[in-house]
Amino acid sequence: MLADEITLGMKVRYPRTGTTGKVLHLELVRGETFAELDSTKLLYRIDHLIPAMGADSRVASSIQVDAKQVIEQEREYAGGSGFQDALKNIDQSCEGGG
Repeated sequence: MLADEITLGMKVRYPRTGTTGKVLHLELVRGETFAELDSTKLLYRIDHLIPAMGADSRVASSIQVDAKQVIEQEREYAGGSGFQDALKNIDQSCEGGG
């Protein structure tokens, strides 16, 4: 990206590591322009950054759906006979192994 293409608050991505974040501020170091990202608080050369797409909302919603499914599965297991049988087979001791 060029310096005139980047703005504060813009979502960008550093493709080498996949790091994404919003630009907090721009800084000139030894003739090179760097952008600080909010996600890492690190400086990235702006010519190595690309605009980030809006896929974050889709990822967040899929994580939320997955979490709901996991919670439901845990509730089913805790209410089932497998969990009750497992509780019967422990001796209530707490051994830390150390």
